[in-house]
Amino acid sequence: MTLVADLVVVGASEVLTMAGPSTPLGTTGAGGAEARLGRIPKGAVAAHSGRIVWVGPERELGDSVVLGPDAARIDARGGAVLPGLVDCHTHLVFAGDRSTEFARKMAGESYQSIAASGGGIMSSVRATRAATEEALLALASERALRLRSHGVTTVECKSGYGLELEAELRCLRVGRRLGEIGAHPEREGTPPAYGGIVRTTTTFLGAHVVPAEHRSDRARYVDEICERMIPAVASEGLADACDVYLDEGAFDHDEARRILSTARHAGLALRLHAGQFRDLGGGELAAELGALSADHLEALTDTGLAAMSRAGVVGVLLPGAWRTLRQTPPDASRFRAAGLAMAIATDCNPGTSPTTDPWLCAALAVRDAGLTLEEALLGVTIEAARAAGLPDRGALRPGALADLAVFPHADARALPYWLGDVHASHVVLGGRPISGA
Repeated sequence: MTLVADLVVVGASEVLTMAGPSTPLGTTGAGGAEARLGRIPKGAVAAHSGRIVWVGPERELGDSVVLGPDAARIDARGGAVLPGLVDCHTHLVFAGDRSTEFARKMAGESYQSIAASGGGIMSSVRATRAATEEALLALASERALRLRSHGVTTVECKSGYGLELEAELRCLRVGRRLGEIGAHPEREGTPPAYGGIVRTTTTFLGAHVVPAEHRSDRARYVDEICERMIPAVASEGLADACDVYLDEGAFDHDEARRILSTARHAGLALRLHAGQFRDLGGGELAAELGALSADHLEALTDTGLAAMSRAGVVGVLLPGAWRTLRQTPPDASRFRAAGLAMAIATDCNPGTSPTTDPWLCAALAVRDAGLTLEEALLGVTIEAARAAGLPDRGALRPGALADLAVFPHADARALPYWLGDVHASHVVLGGRPISGA
């Protein structure tokens, strides 16, 4: 049967579908990851009504696909075509600046000391609480546009800088609105077929830290999260998932279990900040509760990694944070030995990872943690989509969303080879070419 397309991408050096045959993750390395890339030399992609309908060698395109009368045609000009990137861990919605704190860090003061003096997350909380929804939307939109310029088409947006009900709801509304406003905010009068700057998925992170006003009675704040915040977030449909920061200085194991169990009962998927500074059993808890991912993982034990692997929990690496905090990065060989899937995200936030460059983070994951170039490519696409619970993206295969990016590099391995500053020459969102990507 001949397929009809309203978009084709041709002229590529290679198309990486990220839909190649799976191999046992524990023995992946470069060879297994290479197979999973699903590389098609001189490949082409066709889409219709916002979905992929065909992927294959360009020489077979004419026999398989008929172009509709108004079909769009993108010439990759010898570049590589990838699925649109998924940034599966960001704190994109915030106000304020913490460059002064960064100077203190670089002078030798610890993250914990700065937080104890009123800085850290609470500094961003104060600024975010004081900002209007429109101001937060303007700030987050600018960051989302920068992410899109690197080929990102889906962004996970956490709350967590409100830490009170109304401020948390405001941050989640901003995350939702990023996926609804016009692709070019200055021209909202002509919305595209897919009407957002990027696609978004939102995560409630009321359990980021205990806010200052509840420090003397943290149990009351946990009650507030479970009895008031989660029901409100769920009833308004503002979040897809719930996250908890399980670590020293944040929430303990029992608190995390209660909050995540409450969220799961409310119909939210689960995420977990785990083992950034200390292992408090986050890997095991993520596995037990069926979380989508556990993120950071610098201090996680082999036992936790193995539990995550058995349960299908994705491990999300956040190189911007370990670099800023001057931590010893996790070792990818331990993850491979455990058979753990590895995703990479920017962790865009004002304190520990002030970046909107996923390729810089991929390059650091290769250099610091020992991922192969092939694993890094998988980590920002299909594995990141898995970590965010989004099976309809992160890969180019029939039926998937027609979200993709073209890069001006003949070999896609150049993307995590360069130390950032990699930009897409074309971005397609929902089958619609986004000019000026």
